[in-house]
Amino acid sequence: MYAQQRVLKNHFTSYMNIYIFISVLFLIGIIFGAIIVNSMNFIQKQDLYFYLNQFFQQMMNTDVVSKPTLFWDSLAYHLKYMLLIFILGISVIGMPIITVLLFIKGLVVGFSVGFLVNQMGWYGLLISSVSIAPQNLLIIPIYLIAGALAMIFSITLFRQLFSKRVHQPIMTIFLQYGILFSILIACLVIAAFIEAFLSNQTLEWVVKWLYK
Repeated sequence: MYAQQRVLKNHFTSYMNIYIFISVLFLIGIIFGAIIVNSMNFIQKQDLYFYLNQFFQQMMNTDVVSKPTLFWDSLAYHLKYMLLIFILGISVIGMPIITVLLFIKGLVVGFSVGFLVNQMGWYGLLISSVSIAPQNLLIIPIYLIAGALAMIFSITLFRQLFSKRVHQPIMTIFLQYGILFSILIACLVIAAFIEAFLSNQTLEWVVKWLYK
């Protein structure tokens, strides 16, 4: 156990700048998402709010999507996103795209929360807290770690290919990379479950309370 803790500590110490860069990039994405909401004109906000309101009204009357279906859809989406980051890490030249993907992820979160709060005030904050926050408390760290690991693997692979020094065999590094991503994907299964069965159910209760 002590040896594992030491390895983790050395890893984070060695690559702290990458983890900080990824986190700051994601935070900038959230800020830009909120800025986009404020830059929208009145008609655009009203049109988007109309569709959101229609969704809430429909949720009150019927089950929009069954929870198992929502779970599998959510999991499939996250698996595709993680697979893309994984492949970009292997490609070496995919680092700029990884940063764009994480920025967009932050942008979506910032826009979603910003729009709800902008249009619905405290009620929007409540809806964000029950529908967006629970799963994202797990999803966001997973994506940040995945993005950092992909960039670290790319940098390591680049050094392996173009440096004359003796290093670890590439297959050993690749195996470690794959195992770490497998652990992150297992965590995403939990996040998808929270989104489908906890957040969705809580959102239904809140919407029915607000629109009763």
